[in-house]
Amino acid sequence: MKSLSETWFAEGYIDFELKKYTLLAYLQEVNKYFAESKLYPLLADVIFHYHNMVAFRENKKFLEEHFPKKISGLQMEKLQLLYEQIIQDDELMQELENIIRYSAGKMKGIIQNGTEIYEFVEEKININPVGIIPLDMQEGYFFLSSGNAKSTRVYYYRLSFFEKHDEKYRSIKTSYIDMWQRSIAHSYEHIKSDLIRYRNELPNPAVYSIETEFTFPVDETLLPVAKRSLVKYITSQAA
Repeated sequence: MKSLSETWFAEGYIDFELKKYTLLAYLQEVNKYFAESKLYPLLADVIFHYHNMVAFRENKKFLEEHFPKKISGLQMEKLQLLYEQIIQDDELMQELENIIRYSAGKMKGIIQNGTEIYEFVEEKININPVGIIPLDMQEGYFFLSSGNAKSTRVYYYRLSFFEKHDEKYRSIKTSYIDMWQRSIAHSYEHIKSDLIRYRNELPNPAVYSIETEFTFPVDETLLPVAKRSLVKYITSQAA
């Protein structure tokens, strides 16, 4: 898989045609993954590169307005070095502008495609509590099933809070436990009972089933989307 460095657009020989083909080769690989409904880690990677370029362009404007004043320590050290190398070269800066403008446009289209796949998967997911849900929903298990398969992946989860820019966010950490086979005699409720019996560190866990009738790549798509959907579901139930 072709990859891009954090500052690929401003490294080495800054030439529009060269950077264009570097970008297109990378995005061609991303499109192959998306065509197979595989989202992660490539969707997050493209989003990172898009925001990195936009931030570079905005910070460049800041430098142009304040140069030769030193920028604050909050700026990325690597980007700052690049600024200092090219800030006084008008022709080079214009070429970089063209590269960023073209690349950001291409990446924005790819991100839109990935977002549409994500939203489709999210719409096809159904989340339901298994048995009685305790007041503490920050820790528990979820069962992940897709397609017509009777096999169910079982995961432990734990929610936590963190603050960023005076806003509170929830994050989720998960770990895979095992694969169970469902049947009329061995339902989600039975799997929950087995977990409580053999994993007594959680005597009264919150447990959820996450199902979809479609078959998606688990690690690259279904699991990441399911985790984020579960966070949203629990947050809405707790509100």
